[in-house]
Amino acid sequence: MTRPPGFRSPALTEQPDLPHWQQRLAELAERHQVPGAVLGIARGAHTEVAAHGVLNKATGVTTTPDSLFQIGSITKVWTATLAMQLVDEGALDLNAPVADVLPELRLADPRVARQVTMRHLLTHTSGIDGDVFTDTGRGDDCVERFVGRLDEAAQNHPPGATFSYCNSGFVLAGRVVEKLTGMSWDRALRERLCVPLGLEHTVTLPEEALRFRTALGHDSENGLPPRPVSTWGLPRSAGPAGLITATAGDVLTFARSHLAGGTAPDGTRLLSERAARAMTEHQVELPDTHALGDSWGLGWIRFGWDGHRLVGHDGNTLGQSAFLRVLPEQDLAVALLTNGGEAKDLYRELFGEIFAELAGLALPEPPRPPADPVPVDVRRHLGRYERAGSRIDILEAADGPRLRHTTTGALAHLVPEPVQETALVPVSENQFLVRYADSPSWIPVTFYALPTGERYVHHGMRATPKVS
Repeated sequence: MTRPPGFRSPALTEQPDLPHWQQRLAELAERHQVPGAVLGIARGAHTEVAAHGVLNKATGVTTTPDSLFQIGSITKVWTATLAMQLVDEGALDLNAPVADVLPELRLADPRVARQVTMRHLLTHTSGIDGDVFTDTGRGDDCVERFVGRLDEAAQNHPPGATFSYCNSGFVLAGRVVEKLTGMSWDRALRERLCVPLGLEHTVTLPEEALRFRTALGHDSENGLPPRPVSTWGLPRSAGPAGLITATAGDVLTFARSHLAGGTAPDGTRLLSERAARAMTEHQVELPDTHALGDSWGLGWIRFGWDGHRLVGHDGNTLGQSAFLRVLPEQDLAVALLTNGGEAKDLYRELFGEIFAELAGLALPEPPRPPADPVPVDVRRHLGRYERAGSRIDILEAADGPRLRHTTTGALAHLVPEPVQETALVPVSENQFLVRYADSPSWIPVTFYALPTGERYVHHGMRATPKVS
């Protein structure tokens, strides 16, 4: 990556120049059609927050530094932190079957119900179909009721056999937290993390979000400008997997507690240093190391940038996207919260500048097709791959291989274009790239087989089994 104009070698004591980053946020958000965004940069105990745009294009309410956005799956790191607190307390063993805590657990495969562990859940290796969003109501028992229906979710691969991003597994982890604390997941989050961290603008329920200046998501189709979505949030039962709504400042306070080895700003210990460190350590390799990180910890995604190790997480809900990156060696954390548009492209360009300027390191280049076409025999990859919420067809057309992705089930009516078809560009025999309409980004597609022979496609961080 080329260093930006005016680049200076960073000093670890250097604090972010807020007016500069305010200007860059505004310029880049406009370029990428992001209606509203908040950028937070924390180095040590010092935090700067910039805001731009509007929270809702229909109302024109201005985005401010204290505005709340849905942080989506960044929530998973908070749920993992709750689990690790219970490990610290001796109430939970990461390697013991969760059925020891939940003897009532029923899954599609009874053997898996007896085998799956909290480590499987926190590393997305349980094999439980991950994109199940059953709405089990608004009561405090919604997570319990969701888990009570997990036997309806397919088992996509044996526990530990491969990585497949799994929302359902984190809801199950949240249920373990509920059982061991005697609280709903929402209350456990509030009492065990939000209160000791002093997070007064972090909520999980829409009626709580209404107390604050809160963003609405936006989507777009057919090249039109982003427009407000018709549904604000996902069902409450998805809470442990992705329902926190917060300010950038609160997200950074949470991140700083991990940078501080598990302590709150006032010195209160939330996690042991050993547990905080374990969450960042390598747990699982990924079938595809180009889509996001290169490996996974306990809750955290691990990133290798320019020879340096970062952790973080992304979050995507209905028209909202959030990004968190933490560079422990420089005591630096950066969060970006957005409500639509080409948010990932905004993230790449803005974080590229921030980490070059403040940390002296470059983001990895995004995947791109090879300069010269790569001849491959795609016939062994042809066919249908399917899991809950997603169907992928690999087709052979006159102009080359194509991928057709169909969003199915409960999510189909929540996305603007449930069926998308695009060219499948070869990189190697098993590695391909696709680029969907209205997006400039190339997305990896990886074909592979388990040692036992079952064939999968890895796309969008999910392992989808071949069914025909």
